[in-house]
Amino acid sequence: MRSKKNNIFYGIDWVLVLFYFVLVFIGWINIYSATITEDQLGLINLSSEYGKQIIWIGLSIPLIIFIFMFEAKFYEKYASILYLISLTSLAGLFILGKNINGATSWYNFGIFSLQPSEFAKAATALAMAKLVSDKQFNLKKFNTQVQALLILFFPAILITLQPDPGSALVYTAFIFVLYREGLPAYHITISFIAILLFIITLTFGYINTLIGSFLAFLLILLFFNFYRKKAFKKGWLKIIGVYLVSALFIFSVDFVFNHVFEQRHRDRFNILLGKTSDIKSIGYNTDQSVTTIASGGLFGKGFLEGERTQGDFVPEQQTDYIFTTIGEEWGFIGSSLVIILFVLFLLRIIQIAERQKSKFSRVYGYSIAAIFFTHVTINIGMVIGMLPTIGIPLPFFSYGGSALWGFTVLLFIFIRLDANRTYEW
Repeated sequence: MRSKKNNIFYGIDWVLVLFYFVLVFIGWINIYSATITEDQLGLINLSSEYGKQIIWIGLSIPLIIFIFMFEAKFYEKYASILYLISLTSLAGLFILGKNINGATSWYNFGIFSLQPSEFAKAATALAMAKLVSDKQFNLKKFNTQVQALLILFFPAILITLQPDPGSALVYTAFIFVLYREGLPAYHITISFIAILLFIITLTFGYINTLIGSFLAFLLILLFFNFYRKKAFKKGWLKIIGVYLVSALFIFSVDFVFNHVFEQRHRDRFNILLGKTSDIKSIGYNTDQSVTTIASGGLFGKGFLEGERTQGDFVPEQQTDYIFTTIGEEWGFIGSSLVIILFVLFLLRIIQIAERQKSKFSRVYGYSIAAIFFTHVTINIGMVIGMLPTIGIPLPFFSYGGSALWGFTVLLFIFIRLDANRTYEW
């Protein structure tokens, strides 16, 4: 038993590891197709984007081994310290960060750059697992709910201020984790109402939304006064409180949209909501993305045969819009198979999370499942025109070392935790 425990690969879930390498390989194939030039066919140019991605993939192997070298208890014991280090790295961007495409989200190290927000997700998942797994922690109590939300708030606000609200949106995924661990269901209802109010406010303006919500408030008061008088006498203060909070939220939506979001973010929401139509500037990427995917038809045009991919119709296709390459060259069948592969990957994570003996490991497992699900859903929804362009990568597919390493750390910490379950009683 001792020799087995000293073997860093003992107990590893090789099915999940296989999923990782298959997704990374398919991702690289599409990066290659999206970035290869005609004069480079048949060659490997390490200075090209697909070449650099090979280097990042190669360096992922020692990174994985490095993660496995630590005992599983290390990640639980030092979760809070890792979280504080991630917050420090995010805050340091405002002093030492490099501005790229309007966001100060990278540290520049000369030959490469790193985006700390990609690694903050793993640190936040560890901190959340550490908090929720505490024996005294009860998600039905208000003070513990506040503690959980604060863990999400700090990295989310630092990322939003870069400004990178798209990456900050990923932290909403933790609501599903908290619900799984005992958060009352009405919080989910409140979250959906908040999303609805957000959309209505952006569509109709905050004045019209306030008027509409006030009318709804009056109707609720009248209903309770005439049909539920006892409930009205006991709960009228709560009803007024809910309305005041809703009104404050509507004001905050308007403020954030007009004073925190950049013009490019506002334009993308306006295009999605149908308030403006622009396929030549801010809406160009989405229009070209949808057209490129549709051109693939049922079976696709074949590897390296996508005219729109090879013609660079979709800007930065190798990053956030990599799924358009799959759509054009692999068609509906290939795109569906990739989505199915992601679904099986997520189901495997959830299955492994459920078999954990440690609550810390289970919560961390559900956290990474929620993060991966959010990334896949938003990215694919974005490239097919169902969601606004907010700039988050497709896991293991989008070009970029920080994204690949961030997702690798996120996943393989969980694989390391799962391997330790044999020694947990």
